[in-house]
Amino acid sequence: MVRKTFGDEAADDMRYVTKMLVGEENFIDMAPNKSNNYCCGGGGGFLQSGRKEDRRKYGKLKHDQIMSTGATYCIAPCHNCHSQIHDLSEHFEGGYHVIHFWTLICLSMGILGENERTHLGPDLQNFGLE
Repeated sequence: MVRKTFGDEAADDMRYVTKMLVGEENFIDMAPNKSNNYCCGGGGGFLQSGRKEDRRKYGKLKHDQIMSTGATYCIAPCHNCHSQIHDLSEHFEGGYHVIHFWTLICLSMGILGENERTHLGPDLQNFGLE
């Protein structure tokens, strides 16, 4: 959405919302970022291509980029990115969790269902359910 279409203005808007949801002190940006961010390697049908090792090899750049932030969570913009980045974290034993932007919004509003918490870490599994 950012790299190929709406550019840095859309990236800035999403960063603003994310910082409002998690607190600016909890937001860690990647480098490079916005329009210059790296592709995860799962889009354009590659995720479904059956070429898992090639996809992981290509995605290692994104994994390393995520790891360099030290973040516990990575917000993925789409389903392909989510699946690819989740696989990269498991394959390379990154230990970070991958969530959709909408998951973060719903969690902050207290409307994230119990069955929608699969990709949350133990620190957020029960957040808002008590």
